[in-house]
Amino acid sequence: MHRLVQFLNAAPIAEIDPEPFYIYNFPGSMEITALFRPHIEIEDGLVKTVDLPNNTFFCSEAENLVLFIGKEPNMHWRTFGDCVFQLARKTGIRRILFVGSFGGAVPHTREPRLYVTCSDRDMLPQMEKYGVRRSGYEGPGSFTSYLMSRATPEGFEMVSLVAEIPGYLQGANPSSIEAVTRRLAKILQVPLDLDTLRNASTKWELEVSSAIEESDELAEKVRQLEDMYDNELLDEDGDS
Repeated sequence: MHRLVQFLNAAPIAEIDPEPFYIYNFPGSMEITALFRPHIEIEDGLVKTVDLPNNTFFCSEAENLVLFIGKEPNMHWRTFGDCVFQLARKTGIRRILFVGSFGGAVPHTREPRLYVTCSDRDMLPQMEKYGVRRSGYEGPGSFTSYLMSRATPEGFEMVSLVAEIPGYLQGANPSSIEAVTRRLAKILQVPLDLDTLRNASTKWELEVSSAIEESDELAEKVRQLEDMYDNELLDEDGDS
């Protein structure tokens, strides 16, 4: 979503105050509390930055889009959801599209798999035209799933797109960002010049592949994931 904001030169229009929604300190060891405390930067004896959670709405009038970049709230999900729905009503939004990711069994040399969840069954065939798969999951829920459970009663359609990215890698993943942004551009019918992202993706993949080949164990793991990925595609083609 950061990339879309940049590509569309979208302007900030509103924010959700983080104060009621986040835990900044949690009892326990420093390893635990560090997960909740805001990141700070101190230089030459002076505090330079304190990074509190940021939840900002952006607007691209040219594309008739409102974009939201934020952090899942720790507390008061109902109130946070009320804020999202209120902004949506004020701006005339009827469909909400969430984009996320999770670490899975996709190798970095292959296209990330995208999974879709919809608030309305009738929307599923529409989304499957874009090459996404229906999600299936049972376990700890996210704020996005909670928000989707409220979407229909609140008068909205909601779609969640989650990309499966390589679970063995940490940090930014230009290849997945490029693939997801390209898919989003089609879904939203937004013309985007993705050459910069494609170049960054190619460079990143080559660098990662070179680093992985230095470890026989990791290189073998990636080859196994590639075989699993490719065989699954062959099975799907055979069933179609």
